[in-house]
Amino acid sequence: MSHTAVAPAELLRRLHTSPSVTHVEIVPPAAGDPVEWPSWVPSALRSALAARGVTRPWRHQAEAATLARDGRHVVIATGTASGKSLAYLLPALTALDADPKATVLYLAPTKALAADQLRAVTALAPQVRPACYDGDTPSEEREWIRANSRFILTNPDMLHHSILPHHHLWSTFLRRLTYVVVDECHVYRGLFGSHVAHVLRRLRRMADRYAPVPFGPDPADTAPPNAVGEEPPNTLGEKPPTAAVPARRGADVARHAGDPAHEVSLSVSEATVPAQHGGDTPRHAGDPAHEVTRSAPEAAVPAQHAGDARRHAADPARADTRAGRGAGARGQAGPRRRGRAVRRSRAVFVLASATSGDPAAAAERLTGLPVTAVTADGSPRGGVTFALWEPPLLPPGLSGDPTELDPDDDSLAAPSVRRSALRETADLLTDAITHGVRTLAFVRSRRGAEVVASIARRSLDEAVPGLGRRVAAYRAGYLREERRTLERALLTGELLGMASTNALELGVDLVGLDAVIICGYPGTRASLWQQAGRAGRSGGEALAVLVARDDPLDTYLVHHPDALFGRPVEATVLDPANPYVLGPQLCCAANEAPLTADDLELFGGAPAEATVAALVRSGSLRRRPTGFFWTHRTRPDVDLRGEGGSPVNVVESATGRLLGTVDPASSHFIVHPGAVYLHQGSSFVVEELHLDDAVALVRAEEPDWTTHARDVTSLAVTSVRERFDAGPVGLFLGEVDVHGQVVSYQRRRIGSGEVIDTRPLDLPVRELHTVAVWFTITPEALEAAGVEPADVPGALHAAEHAAIGLLPLVATCDRWDIGGISTAAHPDTGLPTVFVYDGHPGGAGFAERAHAVAADWLRATREAIHSCACETGCPACVQSPKCGNGNNPLAKDAAVRVLDAVLAALPTAAG
Repeated sequence: MSHTAVAPAELLRRLHTSPSVTHVEIVPPAAGDPVEWPSWVPSALRSALAARGVTRPWRHQAEAATLARDGRHVVIATGTASGKSLAYLLPALTALDADPKATVLYLAPTKALAADQLRAVTALAPQVRPACYDGDTPSEEREWIRANSRFILTNPDMLHHSILPHHHLWSTFLRRLTYVVVDECHVYRGLFGSHVAHVLRRLRRMADRYAPVPFGPDPADTAPPNAVGEEPPNTLGEKPPTAAVPARRGADVARHAGDPAHEVSLSVSEATVPAQHGGDTPRHAGDPAHEVTRSAPEAAVPAQHAGDARRHAADPARADTRAGRGAGARGQAGPRRRGRAVRRSRAVFVLASATSGDPAAAAERLTGLPVTAVTADGSPRGGVTFALWEPPLLPPGLSGDPTELDPDDDSLAAPSVRRSALRETADLLTDAITHGVRTLAFVRSRRGAEVVASIARRSLDEAVPGLGRRVAAYRAGYLREERRTLERALLTGELLGMASTNALELGVDLVGLDAVIICGYPGTRASLWQQAGRAGRSGGEALAVLVARDDPLDTYLVHHPDALFGRPVEATVLDPANPYVLGPQLCCAANEAPLTADDLELFGGAPAEATVAALVRSGSLRRRPTGFFWTHRTRPDVDLRGEGGSPVNVVESATGRLLGTVDPASSHFIVHPGAVYLHQGSSFVVEELHLDDAVALVRAEEPDWTTHARDVTSLAVTSVRERFDAGPVGLFLGEVDVHGQVVSYQRRRIGSGEVIDTRPLDLPVRELHTVAVWFTITPEALEAAGVEPADVPGALHAAEHAAIGLLPLVATCDRWDIGGISTAAHPDTGLPTVFVYDGHPGGAGFAERAHAVAADWLRATREAIHSCACETGCPACVQSPKCGNGNNPLAKDAAVRVLDAVLAALPTAAG
C-alpha cells in the first residue's frame, strides 16, 4: 500500500467491496448562513477573529451571542463543529474589553476541552490572562490565577471541591462575575447532572453574596430578543469500569416526622459507586459517558461522616417531589415560569450543547434559570459518508483471538465467531492512514485504545517503515504533559491517527481530521453523532464508520440502520429535586454560608424546605435566627461523580517514574498483581498493588501473553421495607448489598488466545449498599403462562432490561443510573426474581418511585416489548447498551408472557 492521500469517500468506495459494509448513510452537505457582525462587537476582537480566518459569524452564533449580550440566559444546541464557542466568546470577551474588572468563568466536563478553549481565548485576548484552574494546576500557580486571571477555565468538580468551599479567597472574582459558560452541557445528566445543577445554584448564591441581586423579574423575562434583526426561535450488564471502595460504616439516622418506621437515607458522607457485573449495570457514576481526571481539592480537609438525614419513602404527599412526575417533569427545583419572581442572576449563563431533545428545558433544570434555546444551525457542513461495518465471520473451526477482545465486552467466556471489533478497527485505522486519511478511532475502554494503537503501529510499520510512529493512543490516566503533547501532535498533523477513549469526544477542535472509526456503539445516539462529528471539522467531506462488536445490540444496529439514522437524539434527563442529591448539596451550601429562606427558594422551594427539616432532625444542620448552619468542623465530603477514592498512581519500580494514573474504580481490573499494563505501545507487568497508598508498582516487560481479570458479582437482600403478595407474584422494596470481587486472572497467549493458566487474586470485595425494587414469580406460574424452563433466564433478563429502559417514564432518572440483576432462582427469595436497583450508595429514589407505581411501570414495560416490530429483541425493547452479559440470553416473547403473569396478579392499586 502506498502512502498517498485520497478523499474519505474514495477510501470508503475502495472498502465498499467488502461484505462487512451493511449500510451506507449519506448525510448531504449544507451551505452556511453568514451574517454581519453585531454592531456591539469591538473592532479589535473582529480583527483578532479575522486573523484566525473568521470573517463573519454564522447566524446561530450571532443570534445566541446577542441574546447573551442583552442579558438573557441562552443555550446554543447545534451540530458538532458548528462553532458554538464563538457564541459565548463574543459576549464574554466584549464584556471583558468594556469593563476591565469583569470576570468570566468557563466550565468544561473534560480537561482536554478546557485546554483547547484556553488556546482559543489566549489567541484572541491574551490581555485577560486566561488560565486553567484544575487538579493539574500547581499549588504555586493557584494564588496568581485567583488574583490576576479574568477568564478562568475549570470544571464542576473543581468548582465544588475547591472554589466554592474557599469562596472567601475568590470574593473579588465572584463579585465581578459577568458570564458563566457551561460547555457541553448535555453531558450533565442523571445523578451527576443533578449534582452539577446544585453546584451551579451554589455558584449563583456565592456570586450574589458578594454582589447582591434582588428578587424580581429575571432579565430573561423582559429583555428584547434583538438578535440579528429576528425574533429568536423558542424551540425550547455493559460492564462499567468497575467497583467502588469498600462500603463505609453507617451514619447517624433521623426519622421522618410523618412515619418513624420508614426512612430513606440522604447520605452526606463519602459517596462511592461500585461496579455491578451481570445483568444491566449502572455506568460509572459521573462520566456518565466521559473520562475525566478527578480534581484535587484546594486544601484537603478530612472527610466528615455527617449524620444521615432520612425521609419517609412512601409519603404520598412527597412522592412527586422525590422523583419527579416522569421523564418530562421539570421538578420543583426548576425555575419559576416566566413573568413570576425568580432568584435573579447577575452573571449571564451561556450554555453549549450537542443537538438534543428539548435543550431549553434541560438547561433550565441545570441552572434554575429561564433559558432561551438557539437550535437552527447556520454553519456549513461538509457531506458525511457514514458506514455500518460488521466484522466478517471466521472460517469454520477458528475462533477469534481473545487477546484482542475489549475486556469491557464481557464476552471472554465464549470464543468469538467473528473477527474482533478491536482488530477490525485497527485494520481500518491502518488502511486509512496508509491512504493519507487522518483518522481518529474511538474505543470503549482504555486498554482497548492501547490495543488498537499497538496493532495499527505494527501494521503500519510493515506497510511503510517508520509510519507506525505517527499513531498514538489517548486516554485518561496519562500525565498532563503527555496529554497536551498528544493533542498538539494531532492538531499539527504530526500524528496521522489516534485511538482514543471518549476523552476526545467533546468539543476539542480537531481541525483536519478526515475520518472517524467508532469501535462499538457508544450507548446513545447523541454520543454516536458527537464522535462522528470529530471528522470533517474543517468543512470538508468526512467518513464515519461504526464497527459492530460481537453482541446482539451492535449486530441489530448495523442491520437496522433506521434505529440509528431515523430517530432523534435522546433528551438530557436530570432531577435537581432528587432528595438523595439535594440533601448532600444543601449541606455543602450551608457549610459555605448559612442557608436562608431565600436560599431554599433558589434550591427548589418546597423540596428544599422538607429536606432541610430532615437534615435538622438528623443533626447535620442547626437552625439559628440567621439561617441553617452546618454543624460539623470539617466540610461535607460529597463526590459529584461517585468515583470513590484517590486515583492509583502507576509507578515504574526500577526508576520511580510515574507513568500515569488509574481511577480507583478500575484499579482491581487494570493494575492487579500480575496484570499486563499497556502504555503507548510499551508493556509493563504489575508487581504490587498497594490500595491503601494508591500505588501500583510495575516493571518494563514484553511478555508473549496478556491478562484478563475475572470477577464475580452477587446481590443480597439486607432488609425488606415493603412487601406485597399477590398469589404467585411478590412485589418488594428494600435494601440490598451488591458485591463485586476480582478473584482471578487468566494469562492468554498473544496471537492464539490460548489460556496459559488462571491465577488467583486476593483483592477486597467492593460493595454497593443501595435500594432496590424486585418482583418474584413462582415456577408454576411461569409454566402456566407458557414459559418453558429453558426460556426462564432469557425471559427474566429481557424483562429486566426493558423495565430499566422504561423506568425514566415514571422517575426522573437516566438509565445509566440504574442497575439490574435477574436470576431463575435467587438464594434470598428461592424464586425466579428480577431486581432493579439504584446505582448509587444509599439509593437515589428511583427504586422507591418504581415500587410506588409498579403496575403502571410494568404495564408500560410489557407494552413496549409487545408493540416492538422486531422478531427476537432489539435496542428499542429488550437489548441494553450496558449489559454486563453481552445481551445474552434474551427471550423477547417469553418476557411478554412473564409480565402478563405478573400484571394479572398485581392489582391496579399496586401502581
